[in-house]
Amino acid sequence: MTTTTPGPSASRTARDRARLELTEEIKAVGRRHLAEHGASGLSLRAVAREVGMVSSAVYRYFPSRDDLLTALIIDAYDAVGECAEAADAAARDRGVAVRWLNVCEAIRSWALVNAHEYALIYGSPVPGYAAPEATIGPASRVPLVLLRLLADGVTSGEVVAGDTPPMSRVVRSDLALLRRTAAPSVPDAVLSRAFGVWAQLLGTINLEMFGHLHNTIHDYDAFFTLQMRRASEFLVQAG
Repeated sequence: MTTTTPGPSASRTARDRARLELTEEIKAVGRRHLAEHGASGLSLRAVAREVGMVSSAVYRYFPSRDDLLTALIIDAYDAVGECAEAADAAARDRGVAVRWLNVCEAIRSWALVNAHEYALIYGSPVPGYAAPEATIGPASRVPLVLLRLLADGVTSGEVVAGDTPPMSRVVRSDLALLRRTAAPSVPDAVLSRAFGVWAQLLGTINLEMFGHLHNTIHDYDAFFTLQMRRASEFLVQAG
């Protein structure tokens, strides 16, 4: 009888799998600590203790607290981005207003289930933390859904440009760059409205998430739907 010794590639695969599993465990504990202590209270040493690792070992996975925070931020952006993309795909054959509402509802549903992760990416900045370039792509996933929706609406005629509002040369330049990179054929008038409805979406969720509607609004679901429908009216019509 002969035995087969695992080759270098098999050993490497096993090590890679074990590293990936431990990385995910560290992030899972990090998310729990984020919920308990907030982003500013996240401690890599405390996470290491709960995972059962010495600090020197966990640093091989995440060299600093900020590296762990960045991983959690990227995961959160990717998660909400995936929800938004799936919601838009499910209504792709519908009108712009329906697609917009579908996406908004998906983002809010994700936020309600993942409140602390939502707060991490759309709440107050973490003191002393500067987001690296690696977060840009994941952070762009939700806005890109809105921009694709707008581009489709402009092409189909559902979104009416209307008059372009007065704006500074710098703002006009910013919108031109956005149009070249992510929103071809979407005119300035529509792009400026897009920022307004984007702010209304996040603002409405934030009002609910952070308790600012307490004792004022009693049906959060209906209120959110109302606000997003009004936002879509502003978005698609000449403003």
